[in-house]
Amino acid sequence: MKILVDADSCPKVIRDVLIRASERTGIECVFVANHPIPLPQRNNIRQLRVNQGFDVADNVIVELAEAGDLVITSDIPLADEVLTKQAKALSSRGEEFTEQNIKARLNIRDFMDTMRTSGVQTSGPSALSQTDRREFANALDRILAKTR
Repeated sequence: MKILVDADSCPKVIRDVLIRASERTGIECVFVANHPIPLPQRNNIRQLRVNQGFDVADNVIVELAEAGDLVITSDIPLADEVLTKQAKALSSRGEEFTEQNIKARLNIRDFMDTMRTSGVQTSGPSALSQTDRREFANALDRILAKTR
């Protein structure tokens, strides 16, 4: 198992949780981004820099993902793609995407996108709260414990 992180949109506090978990478990953690990300020098923690462009990092993550891997992303279409490869997907708010909930999440995302393109003003996601951070850490721990 390895952890692949959609690092372009990963909050720093979540990155820190992932680094600590990777250090504690020895699981490889790969941060995929189109810009430099400060990471500690560890054998099992690395950054994979990709070119800038629409979905470039997402495509690399899908290519690298294998059955049993964990992908950290809030990008619902990316989560759907890695689920088809039998990988797990977890949002930075601790929501585990599954075969049972991903289609509904895609429908909501597409509906909101349609609303925005028709001119309706929608608010973005709320700021990451302490509860969100705790939910993420707990969900990550549950997933890592199942793989051991």
